[in-house]
Amino acid sequence: MYAVIETGGKQYRVNEGDVIFIEKLDVEADSDVKFDKVIALGKEDGIVVGAPYVDGATVVAKALKNGKGKKITVFTYKPKKDSKRKLGHRQPYTQVRIESIQA
Repeated sequence: MYAVIETGGKQYRVNEGDVIFIEKLDVEADSDVKFDKVIALGKEDGIVVGAPYVDGATVVAKALKNGKGKKITVFTYKPKKDSKRKLGHRQPYTQVRIESIQA
């Protein structure tokens, strides 16, 4: 069984036991997270699609850690104008493990 969940403005296809990196949530490490925005459920007998979400379906996950991704460099410039700017950015994330999918 798999589920398509929505969190942080993105959609993820998850199975039980998957470890995924999502946009940072306001939770502590080793705490449970419940995702109610389940868009679709895939079962052995077919797929259930919500309008917009599947009623009564939840995905329970465990937050493993909060952290920051690798640094990216943002460099903008205007040619021939002696105008340039160099910035760095590290995107925060939460690593979660999918514990169960309840339909």
